Amino acid sequence: MAIIEIDENSGFCFGVVTAIEKAEAELDRSGSLYCLGDIVHNASEVERLRLKGLDTITHSDLKELHDATVLLRAHGEPPSTYQCAERNNITVIDATCPVVLQLQKRIKTAYDLNRKKLEAGEIARMPFILIYGKEGHAEVNGLVGQTEGEAKVIQKVEDLDSLDLSCDILLYSQTTKSLDGFRRIVAEINKRKKEGNFQFFDTICRQVANRLDGLREFAGSHDAVVFVCGAKSSNGKVLFEECKKVNPRTILVSDESDLDIKMLEGAERIGICGATSTPRWLMQKIADVIKES
Repeated sequence: MAIIEIDENSGFCFGVVTAIEKAEAELDRSGSLYCLGDIVHNASEVERLRLKGLDTITHSDLKELHDATVLLRAHGEPPSTYQCAERNNITVIDATCPVVLQLQKRIKTAYDLNRKKLEAGEIARMPFILIYGKEGHAEVNGLVGQTEGEAKVIQKVEDLDSLDLSCDILLYSQTTKSLDGFRRIVAEINKRKKEGNFQFFDTICRQVANRLDGLREFAGSHDAVVFVCGAKSSNGKVLFEECKKVNPRTILVSDESDLDIKMLEGAERIGICGATSTPRWLMQKIADVIKES
């Protein structure tokens, strides 16, 4: 019989844990709650909470909603979301991750300071505020919102080709991006930049970044690995690819229905791991299905 092990370091980061705890506390109190966007990028967990009364809404829905309670998830939101909530008499339960919240404040402070300098004639042009992250990601939208939409988002080195790098540059990162990827962006800007100042700020969450080495070790110590994450999880896609580099026999599943037991045949040690958006109970369910097969 195969030995099945769940990675003890996989699963929800503290920001997601806090958001879910806040949602469940309100659901236990009132029985219903709106959440702006999926509370976590995992369909199974979203469905579990939906059955408890959590109703996921969009930003368009928020504009039409009045006199209700809405949870803002760990990813964070731009100022416009808070303004809309105030106009519509919406009670906000703010579950923005403290790491994300701190980053929002840093970007807003830098933007406001340089805007004042520009208006006072102390500088001739605004510095570029660059954000290394996924275009359209909820966290990134919240970060760009701190600059009145002026920040530029870059996902890869090639995105620098269309930018004027002659002005001053302030570079930040989405908290869940790859540390290696951020370093590549920094190195490329330094290589290309001929004039103006360049400041970069490593704003990647260490709870996420520090998981990578442990995950590689975990993947390498098993004959086969089942990586569990939702289809919408950016963090999950990155971590899965890293596992696969170490152990080619790594398979990706969203839940137990995706699991093909035949792909695990012959494996004496099977590891189960997941993203920061993967609930522990789902990894355990996968382990139980494998044991029973």
